[in-house]
Amino acid sequence: MKVKKILALGLAAMMAVTLSACGSKDGGGNNSNTDNTDSEKSQQGGGEDSGASLVIYTNSGSDGRDAWLKDYAKENGFNVQVVQIQGGDLGNRIVSEKNNVQADLVFGLNNVEYEKLKAEDTLDQWEPEWKDEVDLSLGDADGYYYPLVIQPLVNIMNADLDEYPADYTDLTDEKWKDKYTILNFGGGTGKTILASLLVRYQDPDGEAGISEEGWEFVKNWVQNGHMEAEGEDYVGAVIDGSHPICEMWGSGVLQNEEQRDYKFEIMSPEIGVPYVTEQIAILKGGDNKDRAIEFANWFGSAETQTAWMEKFGTVPCQKAAFEQAEDHVKEFVGKVHQQDIDWEFVAQNLDQWVEKVELEFM
Repeated sequence: MKVKKILALGLAAMMAVTLSACGSKDGGGNNSNTDNTDSEKSQQGGGEDSGASLVIYTNSGSDGRDAWLKDYAKENGFNVQVVQIQGGDLGNRIVSEKNNVQADLVFGLNNVEYEKLKAEDTLDQWEPEWKDEVDLSLGDADGYYYPLVIQPLVNIMNADLDEYPADYTDLTDEKWKDKYTILNFGGGTGKTILASLLVRYQDPDGEAGISEEGWEFVKNWVQNGHMEAEGEDYVGAVIDGSHPICEMWGSGVLQNEEQRDYKFEIMSPEIGVPYVTEQIAILKGGDNKDRAIEFANWFGSAETQTAWMEKFGTVPCQKAAFEQAEDHVKEFVGKVHQQDIDWEFVAQNLDQWVEKVELEFM
């Protein structure tokens, strides 16, 4: 099934159903191995670590998610190490380790990245116990990865601006010079938003499938903005007005509003915003496939996805979990709508798009 079709089918029905940290903020994560020996007990639950320890790769471990998941998993009988890596780097890491596999499973990446991992033969086929509780059209028809949450990728804005840009195309105006933060293209959010802009200018005769007008627009957008600097508080910069506009994944919006007691304005272009589906997959060649599947069954369950949602503002694919969502979560989802994007075209060209922008425009 084409990637576009995978995402498009069911999104209308799932509009109310999803958004977690696609997110990707800044990276991290050491390439550390854990002891893969079996513990004395092999039972799940009861608050005791049981079974083989697991190494989990994710780009959705920032803002405390990695530590919380490790502790919550331990309470439910899983001994895990959660390694946070930027979305753009995570896929490359998995491919580079395919002949010396270091992790057991991965979650958080979107369909584009998982299609690349499939092509590199790094994933195992499997089937979760909860497959009938989510819209499988959002995942993989061949059974290599399954959907957890959907995230709208947006621009958050300071609530006290005199005027608000309606679209990214407005940002190239001189009055917005250095007023908006662009997340770096090593992360999934930054790369996906870049792709969502370029696909507006699709041209089979253009460089890498993009018209000259499209490349000129992206050049101006990049050079008129402020690129994310490592370690900076770009959300705080939105609130204090130093850089009053910034890209953000859906659950990051909700989490930061709660933690900082601040209500952002949201840019909602008429064309829509990119939606990405975070997925979970089992890595091929790991020593603990059966235990990894047990963890994936637990993590993707309605109970665990409800806890994940309540803690980090995600909107799960799990229908039963979404029923527990608070009104402000549903309100946020209702402010934006999905941009129509040919994700297959994106998957074929994204790497060269990023390379061109980084080498020529930055």
